[in-house]
Amino acid sequence: MSEWQKTDWRGRPRVQMPDYLDAASLGTVEAQLSKYPPLVFAGEARKLKTALGEASRGEAFLLQGGDCAESFDQFSANAIRDTFKVMLQMAMVLTYGAKVPVVKVGRMAGQFAKPRSAPTETIDGMELPSYRGDIINDLAATPDARQPDPQRMLQAYLQAAATLNLLRAFSTGGYADVHQVHSWTLGFIEGDNAARYRDMANRISDTLDFIKAAGIDSKQAHTLQTVDFYTSHEALLLEYEEALTRLDTTSGKWLAGSGHMVWIGDRTRQPDGAHVEYCRGVLNPIGLKCGPSMTSEDLKLLMAKLNPKNEAGRLTLIARFGAGKVAEHLPRLIKTVRDEGANVLWVCDPMHGNTIKSSSGYKTRPFDAVLREVREFFAVHKSEGTIPGGVHFEMTGEDVTECTGGLRAVSDEDLSDRYHTACDPRLNASQSLELAFLVAEELSNLRAERQAAAVV
Repeated sequence: MSEWQKTDWRGRPRVQMPDYLDAASLGTVEAQLSKYPPLVFAGEARKLKTALGEASRGEAFLLQGGDCAESFDQFSANAIRDTFKVMLQMAMVLTYGAKVPVVKVGRMAGQFAKPRSAPTETIDGMELPSYRGDIINDLAATPDARQPDPQRMLQAYLQAAATLNLLRAFSTGGYADVHQVHSWTLGFIEGDNAARYRDMANRISDTLDFIKAAGIDSKQAHTLQTVDFYTSHEALLLEYEEALTRLDTTSGKWLAGSGHMVWIGDRTRQPDGAHVEYCRGVLNPIGLKCGPSMTSEDLKLLMAKLNPKNEAGRLTLIARFGAGKVAEHLPRLIKTVRDEGANVLWVCDPMHGNTIKSSSGYKTRPFDAVLREVREFFAVHKSEGTIPGGVHFEMTGEDVTECTGGLRAVSDEDLSDRYHTACDPRLNASQSLELAFLVAEELSNLRAERQAAAVV
């Protein structure tokens, strides 16, 4: 096979990407982006791959979360801070439940493009090109706004760079101090409805008190006050991805400079398609969404293409089937992986298979369905003797009303109060943290069962 080049995807079938009308403008933007600094660096991507390899062996656990689609209009320092904050809270709770490090990966600083089920949509009787994310076109329901505009890639880059700058400051500047993170969580467990989570929170408090009394936190201050936080997004708009692809001089390999981890969506995972061709050539960890239509044969081909050296941490399989369907689909994919002897990290995305239209007309996701799919994911892995290595959520740190249910019981009638997403419904801060407590219970139970089995 000839040496991979970052332009090779252009000779493959392309889906879910726009056709730009102004080729000259597109070329100008691509040339400009190709001169910009990469947003991430090869050493960071390699470090993440090592951490994901540990998660695939049960020595760590992946928490991946963030916006469905990042927005230009809603971009703010406060929004970044709030999502980062709730992810730290979730990670602390999950760390306590799993008793292993939690790898924190945001759907941030690059999640601007979205695949759509149809090329057009009808709004107020007018047929328009579908909204494909702010990096491609505008949400406004006019023909001009919906035309793909390559200039939007430059704005996406600048927003991603600013987001990463703030995330790096938060990660290393003391904001992530473990004691402060837990103090935020204590406010969540107030009230009668949160009683079931109070015991775990109190045990975390006791652990932190012991660490402080033993003088460990003063000796390990840097470790307890900083975190590694990585970014990820779907590598959908390949013109943008190619323009930010750089040659790593240390290894001689190509880096997707747009984010630490990129993934291939369930709609763009054709083994001979453009997206697989692009992702197979970069050194970054790669995610692969696996929906109900994923066949064993396709999975074999994709694993061979995306991870030919069978490296631990290179390939993350993100299962997204829908509540009630996990037992039907996941075991055959686990069998395929086992038969191939493949190194993969299994992650549960309980969001994308559980989207419904509410009685009030809003697209939503019931909290109970999300939780049910997570539990089914753990149950299948328990029965198969394999490792459930992570979770992948669409969420925000803001107090939105987009998913129904949870501790604060968002109802169908509440959805219109603060329904801010430009695309799919997200868990709010309270729902996200509640889900972390419930996943932590699953992890704690799994750990106890494994310890009991080891004793026997």
